[in-house]
Amino acid sequence: MRYAQLVIGPAGSGKSTYCSAMVQHGIDAKRTIEVVNLDPAAEYFDYQPVVDIRELIHVQDTMEDKDLHFGPNGGLVFCVEYLVQNAEWLQEKLGDQEDDYILFDCPGQIELYTHLTAMKKLVQMLQDWNFNMCSVYLVDVQFMTDGAKFISATMSALSVMVNLELPHLNILSKVDLLGKGARKQIEKYLEPDAGAILGDIQSTSFNAKHQKLTESIGRLIEDYSLVRFLPLNLKDQENVANILLTIDNVLQFGEDQDVKMKDFEDEEEQ
Repeated sequence: MRYAQLVIGPAGSGKSTYCSAMVQHGIDAKRTIEVVNLDPAAEYFDYQPVVDIRELIHVQDTMEDKDLHFGPNGGLVFCVEYLVQNAEWLQEKLGDQEDDYILFDCPGQIELYTHLTAMKKLVQMLQDWNFNMCSVYLVDVQFMTDGAKFISATMSALSVMVNLELPHLNILSKVDLLGKGARKQIEKYLEPDAGAILGDIQSTSFNAKHQKLTESIGRLIEDYSLVRFLPLNLKDQENVANILLTIDNVLQFGEDQDVKMKDFEDEEEQ
């Protein structure tokens, strides 16, 4: 069995930084965590990818091609679709090593995960290649400052869950950039109370018109525990370890490994 995290989220949510932190944490914990870069528009990241989609296609190629002449958004979508059509390239690059643990660092084009099919097809291919997968959806914690933004982020996360059909975790990234007061403020979004969150929404004519709809969404989230967010503080190694442990449990990582036994008889003879 092979294991993989599909690291997704809006542009600027900290996906590449998350991958770099997990690679470093793996080094410290003496375990191998590798990264595949699936962002054809990436310019800089701290890790060394084992596979880089830019070797196959770059978003700039689609923008400069006279026949395609895409913009940056359309180019990103085209690149992912091109990767799916050339799946043998990715399969050859990944190899067939057992017990791989790979993070797929994905582009920040949100529609790839919410309603387009290219990423779902990629997930299905990886599962066919013996990958046990989960999606890790990152949301910048600085956008979770009021009830309206929380509802928006929650609906986006739900859309991703429905479209990809994978075990799913939501991560609030960049918590380490917040002050102590702001960290206390986001606690109500970790265990959401619909009444308290809806009370944060500003009173406008639009919100008043759609108040019942908003209340229904809030109750749905609370009553069925559909969405929960885990805070990620990259400066707190215990927090990073707990996040990775949670994901490992979702992936069932290590459950099929042999238990290391100590030979006490040999020690007594010595």
